[in-house]
Amino acid sequence: MSDDRKRIGIFDSGVGGLTVLSALYRQLPDESYLYFGDTARLPYGTRSAAEIVQFMREILTMMKQERVKMAIVACNTSAALALDIVRSEFDFPILGPILPGAKAAVREGRRIGTIATPATAQSGTYRRAMLEADATVKVWEVGCPEFVPIVEGNRLHEPQTYQIARSYLEPLLRQRIDTLVYGCTHYPHLAPVLNAILPPTVKLVDPAISLAEAAARELDLLGLRAEGEPLPTRFGVSGCPDRFAQLSVQWLGFTPFVSKVSLPQVSPGSVPLPQQ
Repeated sequence: MSDDRKRIGIFDSGVGGLTVLSALYRQLPDESYLYFGDTARLPYGTRSAAEIVQFMREILTMMKQERVKMAIVACNTSAALALDIVRSEFDFPILGPILPGAKAAVREGRRIGTIATPATAQSGTYRRAMLEADATVKVWEVGCPEFVPIVEGNRLHEPQTYQIARSYLEPLLRQRIDTLVYGCTHYPHLAPVLNAILPPTVKLVDPAISLAEAAARELDLLGLRAEGEPLPTRFGVSGCPDRFAQLSVQWLGFTPFVSKVSLPQVSPGSVPLPQQ
């Protein structure tokens, strides 16, 4: 198979990365995709940096074995804690959502709130990326530990979900934010809940859209853009395939065929201390 016809690999801890896959379908409809959800080990947002680095090495090694031409880290926690550490270990381009999302956010507003997993929020990665793009913006980050379990548990419309969401958003609303960034790819699935709480003047930024645009630019730069009929998307998970298929159909619009994937064993490498 020629390099341009190879698949693009996308991975997340669960169904959150489907927001990125959907954006890629729209931006790059001729490409072929491999989607992996590490559902046996979610949520990632409360894991240590060492665990996340190890998980990413295992997943990217699997994708290397599958001969992907590009990997997209659809998990913000992985991108925040591990992308800079492992990127140089692989011979294909690896893209993450944080830099494209940060650039999109500073184009939209001046007082920017970011909702993310605890690990992503504590890393300060989004804040640093936004301030590097525009040092005049104000940025606040809030960790939302319950959001991923809510999405993965399909509990979006329960009354308690609205109460939890309001408790996370209130500190940002007190700061009079004009823009809110989804700092986790699961969170766009919560849009109906968030829109019911946020003032209509607050703009929502989904880094998945900017990430798909960045992937298109990278493929063009490297001469790897596919043309013609794409291969069917392959879906794999480390946990229960049936559960993933049942949960994801509401966002994909079709019931995917999902395989269980055993990740390769990879020796732990060094993990630098996270930057503060």
